[in-house]
Amino acid sequence: MNDTNTLVDREPLRAPSWLDKLNCLLMMMITPERALVKRARGPEYGKRSTFERPAPMPLQHRTISGVTVRYAHAGSADNPTVILFNPLPQTIIAFAPIWEHLASRFNLYAYDLPGFGGSGGAEEWMTCEAQGRFLSDFIAAFGIQRPHLVAPDIGMPGALYYVENLPNNVESLLVGDGPGIAPSKNGSIIDKLANSGFWRMMFRITGAGTFVHSGNQLCYLNYSPNAEETSDYIRSYSGRIGPVTLWFKNYPVTLATINSKLSEIDKPVLIFWGKEDQLLLVDNAHRLAQRLKRSRLHIFERCGHYSYQDKHEEFRDVVTEWVNGGYKSV
Repeated sequence: MNDTNTLVDREPLRAPSWLDKLNCLLMMMITPERALVKRARGPEYGKRSTFERPAPMPLQHRTISGVTVRYAHAGSADNPTVILFNPLPQTIIAFAPIWEHLASRFNLYAYDLPGFGGSGGAEEWMTCEAQGRFLSDFIAAFGIQRPHLVAPDIGMPGALYYVENLPNNVESLLVGDGPGIAPSKNGSIIDKLANSGFWRMMFRITGAGTFVHSGNQLCYLNYSPNAEETSDYIRSYSGRIGPVTLWFKNYPVTLATINSKLSEIDKPVLIFWGKEDQLLLVDNAHRLAQRLKRSRLHIFERCGHYSYQDKHEEFRDVVTEWVNGGYKSV
């Protein structure tokens, strides 16, 4: 199946309900990191969206390995190839602020991981092994050669698994803000989801609106999402939080799977991280850099967990410089 839609929004827009906001408020009252985020934000934060609307992206769907995947592709095949992986609880729409810039310079792909975002799939995709094997199939389906993998958040362990365990000709990796090294230094929300069946059940019950709104409360210092972005995130995860929580239940297995082979990765790796990340602490980035053979570390100052948006201009420039040859010096 293959269809195209250049619009990122669908009517009617979905927004967090009053109940979503109430559930989030109660959650934030027992989340100590929320106070740190509030103090770090400027007094004008949240009064208006950073962008009135997301930039259009050439959204398409294609069935690969039995699952329908939402992806976008733009740019020239004569340029270096870059693949962007969606974060959680967001989708590839999160890359709209940097899409046009990167597409004008690279052969650019982005896709929502199976089981996440606008792609199909459920609990069968909630491991880094499944995501790594799908990446192999995605690359083969499009005939991609020598890609640079940009894998924040949940994309990070799948990309690491892929280069550790499967035949590939990846040119470089750009990973960060995600699980990649054991033991992982986590904020309290990640620990609740990873270690507590009760808290996974609570997120299942409260649903996508609470899940997305909670992320917005904890993961931004600078960027303020617009209505279309938030709507896409809520729609994409509506009725799917149950399977998604299994990603966190599998967290210890994920870390064990990829942690043991980190020192064997013989690829240039750029590790990026928001200095004020309250979900996965920046200490993870420093320890990961020590484990890898060939790495460079970029810490975004005054930046939260969603670094690709919170510092979107700097993130865009870091990716551009790296892919245009910066990786060759690592």
